[in-house]
Amino acid sequence: MKTKQQTEFEKKVLDQFMSGKNLFGKEGAFAPMLKNVIEKALEAEMESHLDQQQRGNGNKRNGKGKKTIKSGFGTFDIETPQDRQSSFEPELVKKRQTILADNLSDKIIGLYGLGMSYRDISSHIEEMYDTSISHTVLSQITDKIIPDVKAWQNRPLEPLYCIVWLDAMHYKVKVDGRITHKALYNILGINKEGRKEILGMYISESEGANFWLQVLTDLNNRGLEDILIACTDNLRGFTDAILSVFPKAQVQLCIVHQIRNSLKYIASKDQKEFMRDLKLVYRATSKEVAEDALIDLEQKWGDKYPVVIESWQRNWEQLSQYFQYTEPIRKIIYTTNAVEGFHRQVRKVTKTKGAFTNDMALLKLVYLATKNIEKKWTSPLHNWSLTIQQLYIKFGERIPLILNTNSSGASPRGIETTDRV
Repeated sequence: MKTKQQTEFEKKVLDQFMSGKNLFGKEGAFAPMLKNVIEKALEAEMESHLDQQQRGNGNKRNGKGKKTIKSGFGTFDIETPQDRQSSFEPELVKKRQTILADNLSDKIIGLYGLGMSYRDISSHIEEMYDTSISHTVLSQITDKIIPDVKAWQNRPLEPLYCIVWLDAMHYKVKVDGRITHKALYNILGINKEGRKEILGMYISESEGANFWLQVLTDLNNRGLEDILIACTDNLRGFTDAILSVFPKAQVQLCIVHQIRNSLKYIASKDQKEFMRDLKLVYRATSKEVAEDALIDLEQKWGDKYPVVIESWQRNWEQLSQYFQYTEPIRKIIYTTNAVEGFHRQVRKVTKTKGAFTNDMALLKLVYLATKNIEKKWTSPLHNWSLTIQQLYIKFGERIPLILNTNSSGASPRGIETTDRV
């Protein structure tokens, strides 16, 4: 026969369940049960700790402390046993631990990686789990990924990346109490299998040959031995730096950035006609045809816009590298669209942030965004099998293509022979 206490308990459980309330929260029907289980486990840990040696050294129980625990089941209070010498280190709920269960921490880090602010995360956790978490605690939880960020920044790289793009995103970062504008330079590479990979992220207030030398030396120290084509938007000091570390690399300046910069100095009434003439240069079928069109462009516009024409002439060798390749490869390398597409996805996550508290706060969020974005990079670039063959014809032995074959054209199970293409 049920007791009155049992009946009241069952009614409380049913009422809370039907109303959607957290059964394990502070006022939840199951909270006392969870509290009891945890406290008994801590008591058992204390009993194990106070062995004969501990007691022989004069150590013994010294009352209990109180702690509020936040978990995926809600918030509840527990009593924690203490010893006189403060040598007890519980495993179930560690000292100074207030978040129980890694799954809640993982949820918080996941929400942060999607661009949610600490305020929004706190509101979401409170609504879902009846648990209030301060911004300080949220920051401590997201700081758990700092070792992962550092390990990722120092991970080994492949010896060869066929195409590498470099571009920057700009953010506000607090430094010594004041807000500073900093650039986050991202390096996107395509390996010989045609798959995209972010090789590194580097923060700087200014660019120049010395900065790029440090970046490229870091990539080299992590195992990168060769870059076939490096695509940039005419970053200051980059060409000198890359040729000192990767002397065989081709540098292709972004045509789109060059056009944008040119139009800044062209009067609005002339822009349409100027662009019509400029297209004959960068959309030419060959470098020779493009150079003839560039001469025509100078003759028509050189007197009126000498700075623009001089810029095209000065950068021509690095602007025109793409003419060596067929149309599919040209489209890949003559712009930095690939890395800019990555940046657009990152900005969806970072756009809610005003100013980051420090460099690591910026790196944490962009790292999490990057890991989410890279999950979608499961296939090689379109028509990569044709692209890599053309690159092999151009660069030869710098691309170690391996074919696994047997007499029937297929590799037998357990036997692998390799022929260099």
